[in-house]
Amino acid sequence: MLKSLTIKNYALIDDLSVNFQPGFNIITGETGAGKSILLEGLSLVLGKRADLSAIKDDSKKCIIEATFNIESYQLNPIFKEEDLDYEPNTIFRREILPSGKSRSFVNDTPVNLSSMQLLGEQLLDIHSQHQTLELTDDDFQFRLIDALADNSNLLVDYSRRLVDFKKLDKEIEGLRRTKSDLIKEYDYNTFLLNELLEAKLNNGELEELENELDVLQNAESILEHLSTTSKILSEEEMGILNLLRNAKFEINKIAGYNNNFQAILERIQSTYLELEDVSSEVAELMDTLETDPNRLQLVNGRISLINTLLHKHQVTEVSELIGIKNNLDSKILESDSIDESLKLKEFQKEVLQKELENLSRTISENRSSVLPDLISKLKNILSSLGMPNSDFKVVLRKTDQFFHNGSDTLEFLFTANKGGNYLELKKAASGGELSRIMLAMKAIISQYIKLPTIIFDEIDTGVSGEISDKMGVTMKEMSKFMQVFSITHLPQIAAKGDHHFKVFKTEVDNVTSTFLKKLSAEERITEIASMLGGAKSSNSAIAHAKELLN
Repeated sequence: MLKSLTIKNYALIDDLSVNFQPGFNIITGETGAGKSILLEGLSLVLGKRADLSAIKDDSKKCIIEATFNIESYQLNPIFKEEDLDYEPNTIFRREILPSGKSRSFVNDTPVNLSSMQLLGEQLLDIHSQHQTLELTDDDFQFRLIDALADNSNLLVDYSRRLVDFKKLDKEIEGLRRTKSDLIKEYDYNTFLLNELLEAKLNNGELEELENELDVLQNAESILEHLSTTSKILSEEEMGILNLLRNAKFEINKIAGYNNNFQAILERIQSTYLELEDVSSEVAELMDTLETDPNRLQLVNGRISLINTLLHKHQVTEVSELIGIKNNLDSKILESDSIDESLKLKEFQKEVLQKELENLSRTISENRSSVLPDLISKLKNILSSLGMPNSDFKVVLRKTDQFFHNGSDTLEFLFTANKGGNYLELKKAASGGELSRIMLAMKAIISQYIKLPTIIFDEIDTGVSGEISDKMGVTMKEMSKFMQVFSITHLPQIAAKGDHHFKVFKTEVDNVTSTFLKKLSAEERITEIASMLGGAKSSNSAIAHAKELLN
C-alpha cells in the first residue's frame, strides 16, 4: 500500500508531504485545484516519462518520492531479478534536474525507468474512465475468471512447462535444420574426409620432405664435395688428420718439460678426436647418399599431394589439414548421431505436451465451473449500481493450441437490457456502463487475489446521487481487501471514506501553490457540506453532511 508521498517543485506544488493509511481514502477539491497533479506525480515516480516544463522553479531540481509497504505482494523475485535490495517499506524516488535529465532510485539504488515501471505495475493502479477499455481485453477477463477459479498455482505450473515446451520445440527445429544441412553435405564431407585419411598426414612432414628433396636433387654435387672434404681430412700423407698425428707426436716429446706444453698436447688431442669423428660422419654420408630417381619421384609426388590439399582447403600448414580432417570426422559422427538426439528431445516434448494438455484441461474445467457464480456476482453488483437488467454470457472454447494462460479462447458478451442482443463489451456498453462494470469486476477480483493500491479517478462522473452512493459502498467493500483511493466530486462517495484529504490552491507571495491536507472530523463535515450546497454551506447542508457521515 501507498504509505507516503512527497512532491517538491512540481507544477503548482512547492513542497508537499502527506502520509496515507490503509482502507478507503477520499481526495476532493475544486476543479483545477491540482488533483491531477498528484496523479501525474505518482505516475512519474513509477516510471512515466518526465516533462521538463512541469518543473515549477527551473533553477531547482524536482523531487518526487513515494513509500510503499510491499510485504504482502511477493515481489522478492522481481527485486532479485532486477538486482535491487528488497525492503518491506520500499522507497521510490524520481529526480528531474534543471538540465532536463532524470534520475530514478529504488531504495537509494539507481534504476532505469523499465525497472521502475515493472515494480510500479505491481503496486499502483491509477484507474480513469478511459482505462475501462482494459476490461474488453481477453487477458483482463481471464484474470477475473482465474481469480474465482483459484487457478493461480496451476497457471504458474503451466507457464513454467510452457517455457520448457517452447524451448524444446526450438531445439528440435534447430536439430532438424542441422540434420537437413548435414544430409546435403554428408557425401561431400565423406569424400573430403577419405581424401585426408588416405593422405596419412603427419605434423612437420612437409618440411622434412622439402629438405629431403633438396638433397636428392643435388646428390651428385653433394657427393663430390663430401669426397673432397674426406680427402682433405684423411689423405695418407697430407691429410689434416695425418698432420695432426705428426704434430701430436712432436709435442708429446716436450710435454713433460712444462705444463703449457702438456696443455697444447691435450688441445691437439681433442681437436684430433673431433676431426676424426667428422671424417667418420662424412664417410657415412657418402656411403648412404646415392642418386635415387625413384625416391626423388616419390618425394616430389608426396609434396605435390600435400600442396594440392593445402590449396584445396585454403590453409598453409599440415596441422591445419589435420584439424579439418578431425572436424569433418566430427560432422559425420554428428550426422550419424543426430537422429538419437532428435528422438530423445521429441520424446521429452511429447511428455511435456501431455502435461500441458492435462494442466490446460484442469484450468479450463475450473474456469467453466465458476462462470455461473461470476455472472451472478456481476449482475448483483451492477443491479445495485443502477444496471438491474444487465446480463452476461461467457463462452469458453477449448483449443489444441497452448496460449500463455492455457488453451481456451474467450467470448465475454454483455447486454444492458432485457431481451437485448449479447455483444462484445466494447460494442454493447456505454462509457458510464463500462466504468461500473470495471468497478464490479475489480471489486470481485479484490476478494480473491492481492491487488495493488487502486486510485479511482472520478469514476463516478455522470452518475446520479443514488448510484454514486452504491458505487461508494462497492469501493468501501473493496477497501477491506486493499487500499483504495477515490478522487471524487460526489459527497455520497466522499462520506464513505475512512480518511479524507482535500486538494486546494492558495496564493503565497503572489504565487499560486497547490496543497494537500488531511481533514479532521469537523473539517470533513464542512467539506462535504460544501460539496452538497456550495461554498456557503447552509445549516441543512451541514446537517445532511453529518447524516451522510453517520
